[in-house]
Amino acid sequence: MSMEQQVERESMEFDVVIVGGGPAGLSAACKLMQLSAKSGQEISVCLVEKGAEIGAHILSGALFEPTALNELFPNWQADGAPVNNPVTEDLIYYMVNDTNRIKVPSMFVPADTHNEGNHAISLANLCRWLGEQAENLGVNIFPGFAASEVLYDENGAVKGIATGDMGVGSNGEAKGSFAPGYELLAKYTIFSEGCRGHLGKQLINKFDLNANSGTQHYAIGLKELWTIDPAKHKPGKVMHSIGWPLNHLPGGTTGGSFLYHLPDNQVSLGLIVDLSYKNPHLSPFDEMQRWKHHPLIADVLEGAERVSYGARAISKGGLQALPKLTVPGALIAGDDAGFLNVLKIKGSHTAMKSGMLAAEAVFDELEAGHSYTEASSFQTRFEKSWLFEELDRSRNVGPALHKLGVLGGAGYAFVDQYFSGNQPWTLQDPTPDHATLKPAASSKVIDYPKPDGVLSFDKLSSVFMSNTNHEEDQPCHLTLADPDIPIRDNLPMYDEPAQRYCPAGVYEIVEESTGPRFQINAQNCVHCKTCDIKDPSQNITWVVPEGSGGPVYPNM
Repeated sequence: MSMEQQVERESMEFDVVIVGGGPAGLSAACKLMQLSAKSGQEISVCLVEKGAEIGAHILSGALFEPTALNELFPNWQADGAPVNNPVTEDLIYYMVNDTNRIKVPSMFVPADTHNEGNHAISLANLCRWLGEQAENLGVNIFPGFAASEVLYDENGAVKGIATGDMGVGSNGEAKGSFAPGYELLAKYTIFSEGCRGHLGKQLINKFDLNANSGTQHYAIGLKELWTIDPAKHKPGKVMHSIGWPLNHLPGGTTGGSFLYHLPDNQVSLGLIVDLSYKNPHLSPFDEMQRWKHHPLIADVLEGAERVSYGARAISKGGLQALPKLTVPGALIAGDDAGFLNVLKIKGSHTAMKSGMLAAEAVFDELEAGHSYTEASSFQTRFEKSWLFEELDRSRNVGPALHKLGVLGGAGYAFVDQYFSGNQPWTLQDPTPDHATLKPAASSKVIDYPKPDGVLSFDKLSSVFMSNTNHEEDQPCHLTLADPDIPIRDNLPMYDEPAQRYCPAGVYEIVEESTGPRFQINAQNCVHCKTCDIKDPSQNITWVVPEGSGGPVYPNM
């Protein structure tokens, strides 16, 4: 059957559909059901998650602040939430070079960056627990279903989503396993897909939701999970660093690193690289592999075993980059909007709170008997909440780092937090991350050492450890507006940076007798969205593959 033929989809109706099973979406679902039980007004809630299971696509450091969890489930400890590894030691280093470092005295660290009372956890496992709570409360959870399309009514209001068809071949034809997607119709739809959400991006563009917002900025976070020697393990010890290797790169860039001691002799560690970098030869993945050879990290990993790997993009524009949060029939929450607190280096508790506020706004509309209206109280609830106060307090930190670099930005953050009295001015960095690259010819080539197979590894063996899998015979979910741009424009100008900014080896330049060819290995994709953000021509659009495709992160 040709896919050009109209496919009849079955539909299901709910009061609320939530797209994405991360902390924002799950918190929204739980809050809605709590409000329903408290009021006695019965509502139906459906949550769709593209991962094979709740938590499969969740990756974060993660240092977790339980503020929002305390509000959502006050008895979370007794109820067995996997938040049981309190921070016992909180260290920050400036890495001077590949061997030396300076410990930063805590008196020079802004209060919001301290981690007393926080926990070093697996956010994937917390989401799995939140998923169980949501199901217990009566939420319909559909893992393995990718929301692929926004549905609109005759007045232009959002009326739900459609999930992607299954069993479509790479040629666009239906295979024997073909099954059409579902239309999940709702009076209100909450989009909480995470950073650079596929449908959230469409809503922002369609309704011009960022018309009065600052430029959103992003980073790529790369993470590994290791099991280490018990003699070197200190539960709850957390460490952050700035400086090397990013400060030694030709052209420089901003970012930082982390190493957290988790339960069971495991550590999570990683590097965060701001995607505003200028040198097209930079490879964030290879910088992380280099970083692990610093004695501060290598000593911890001596005799250890790497057990998992992953990567994801991070929204870090802060308060001034938030878009308008509502349209008729829909709301945008969590990292889909960009609620991460750059100063705290945390977004889980802010995502949770944004989801809870969205749920309250939607419940108000449902209780009033409305449907497909604009739940504008979401914005006002946000502006009256501790979430707004927290983001407002840190609003200039991200732009300062972009403008002034790591040391200058850190100095600005210190003065801003301790001495400025939170001055009313707001810094902006209007240049989008995709527009920062300099020509390859005028940028210094970066030498990356060959992986040693002990501390450092190649991309393909790393992707294997992310448990990434996609049905091979399906349309490519990394779409090109113009297939000629990679070779015609990006290769001569920027040495096609997709070869390097992708942390999974998805993009390659293959030399053939007829000339170079741009190859997309979509099966490797870990759904980080970096290509959608950093491609200098904005030619690559990430769309959802078949449901259940992508990584399956255990304990990440």
